This record gives sequence, C-alpha cells and structure tokens, in this order.
Amino acid sequence: MKNPVKRQLKSLLMMALGVVFATIGLKGFLLPNGFLDGGITGISLLIHRTSGIDLSFLILGLNVPFILMGAKQISREFAIRTALSILALALMVHFFRFPQITQDKLLISIFGGFFLGSGIGLAMRGGGVIDGTEVLALNLSRRTSLTIGDVIALFNIVLFSISALVTDIETALYSILTYVAASKSVDFWISGIEEYIGVTVISKRAEEIRKAVIHELARAVTVYKGQGGFGSSGLRENEIEILFSVVTRLEVHQLITTIERIDPTAFIVQQSVNETRGGMIKKRPLHSH
Repeated sequence: MKNPVKRQLKSLLMMALGVVFATIGLKGFLLPNGFLDGGITGISLLIHRTSGIDLSFLILGLNVPFILMGAKQISREFAIRTALSILALALMVHFFRFPQITQDKLLISIFGGFFLGSGIGLAMRGGGVIDGTEVLALNLSRRTSLTIGDVIALFNIVLFSISALVTDIETALYSILTYVAASKSVDFWISGIEEYIGVTVISKRAEEIRKAVIHELARAVTVYKGQGGFGSSGLRENEIEILFSVVTRLEVHQLITTIERIDPTAFIVQQSVNETRGGMIKKRPLHSH
C-alpha cells in the first residue's frame, strides 16, 4: 500500500499547490485590475466584471457541466479530483484576502498568467483540472476532426472577441497576453505542450496490464516482443513483452495508477508525441457483454 498512498498524497499536494497558485494569480493580479484569462476562468472573470456576480459562484457553477462530462469521458476519479480542486479554488477566491501586488498592466498580464497557468498545470499533474475548457476540448475532439488545441484556440478567440466588445480593446489585448503567459506556464508544469503522451511499459505482469488498459481504460495497446538485457535484477536474456500506449495528457495519471496497482515495480517511460496519424488514438467505447 505504500506506493499508492504516496502517489495519492503527492497528487493531493499538487492539486493544493495548484489551487494556491491560481488564487494568487486571480486575487493578486487579474481580479483587482479587471483583467481576463482564457477558458472557463476567463468567462467567469468577464461575467463578474460586467454583472458583479460573485466570482466564486461563477467558477463553481460554470464548471459543473464539465465535471459531469469528465466523469463520463475520462473517469469518476478524475471528476472527483476536479470537483474538489474547483471547490477549493472557489472557497479560496471567496474567503482569501490578498493585497494588490502591482498596477503595471504588463506585469499584471505576465505574472497573473504565470500564477494562474501554474495553478492549472499543477492541478493537472495531480490528476484533475481547475478549468473545464480542457475537458470540453477533449470531448469535442472525439466528436469532430478538430484537435484539442484547435478547440481551445477557437474557444478563446470567441471569448476575447466578446471581451473586446463588452469591455475595451486594450483590456482584451492585455488579456490575450495573460492567456499566452498562462498557456506557457501550463506547458512547463505538465512536461510538454503535446496533447498526447506515449507510454512504454516493461513488466513481468505485462498480460495483466494489457487487459486492464484495454478493458478498464478502453485504450489501445501495442505489444512488442523484446529480449531482456541488463536490468535491476541483473543480466536477463529471456524474451519479454513491451507494452506501448498513447493517451491524452489528462489520462496519463489514470494509466500510471492502473499500471502501478498491478505491478509497482514496472518500468515506465513517458515521451511526448508530436503528431499521430491513423490507428486507434481516441478512446473506444466499452461494450458490456
């Protein structure tokens, strides 16, 4: 039980740090100066600025549909982690008092985006999200020919166009800068800007892992036949099975947890995937028998 407990504690710590960073970005930079960001957080900020509705209620309310979508499209565990992260963020935004750090618009855009993006990235490292845009993008990418990046870009183009009409062009332009800074911060924390991650697994229990990935996670797996070399147990020349699967960055945590539940000593390698063509990349539907 030691490794699973340690992983869970690490995930909770990542999510907690993510909430703290996001709160600093919102309360210390963006909110006092009327700046926006992209995604559901940006919509919440825009509605708050134009209507005066409490930002914490907006963050909670607007993300509920995406929590439910995440439970259906990804996993119940992911939805629970996301719900807890978003609830914690809403409570922090409502009760936490933070001084306005600067009134310089450039610094507000850059550092507000940095802290908010770092919060989103850390929450994703913990197995959840604090902004439902990624879940929406993943869902639409499975139903259309658009990629996750395309959906997020189109979503934010519409958002910033509306903000330019509702507020003013200067605020919209600075908000775009905030979004760029936030995006780069997210990329930094989640180890790569790619939408897909390739995971290679070498384990004595490869067949059990293969079945779990196919039947529990509904992901495709490729099996390579290999030969052992020199490893932790010394020289091995017997034949081994090497598993390879490609998942979205939101599903990496769930895949690693499943592998380690079956074989805590499995050798796991993750690498960024720049582009994918053909094959079964998207999650297949599970059919009950």
